[in-house]
Amino acid sequence: MDVYGALASFAAIVALLTLTPGLDTALILRTSLLAGRRSAWAVVLGIQGGTLSWGMLTAAGLSALLTASQVAYEVLRWAGVAYLIWMGARMLWHSRTIQADDAAPPGPPEAGWGRAFRRGLLTNLLNPKVGAFYVAVLPQFMPRGVPHAVMGVLLAGVHVCEALVWSAVLIGFTGMVRGWLRRPPVRRALDRLTGLVVIGFGLRLAIQQS
Repeated sequence: MDVYGALASFAAIVALLTLTPGLDTALILRTSLLAGRRSAWAVVLGIQGGTLSWGMLTAAGLSALLTASQVAYEVLRWAGVAYLIWMGARMLWHSRTIQADDAAPPGPPEAGWGRAFRRGLLTNLLNPKVGAFYVAVLPQFMPRGVPHAVMGVLLAGVHVCEALVWSAVLIGFTGMVRGWLRRPPVRRALDRLTGLVVIGFGLRLAIQQS
């Protein structure tokens, strides 16, 4: 398999992964609807920064520790569980504070660019399943004669590009319906639904085995 064939094959696989609804989709939709496009893109860039980091770590051989060391995997897994449950609980608590006369989107805690970026980045980096996916899949797309570090960055870059396109679609869609979805009853329901989804992902990560 040459470089172009490897990139094309990997693109087909991660396209399916990108289009499958999951935690990233839930976070992007919620942030776009409640905090606006700028914060939504901060979440997206954080998530994709994590994706690129996993690709680089895999190419360097560092993230192989997740599969070689049960202790390292478990530490990262439980850190991710704690973070997801904490984040989901905050969303559920926030839904209690939305009043019927609230007309504005959430304040700085939700809308801050840096906070949104960190949320996306940590959500991705603290998910050991992402690292395990890269460890399992990337070696199959490493052509002979190509430096692994370079190929790892190229493959992760393909994943990032596809995710950015899909994120643009999600953010564009929410922009068209934001006026209706930012009404207080809908905002409360969205926060509760997203909070439950995030907690659900945390609990699923807690019961899954490496």
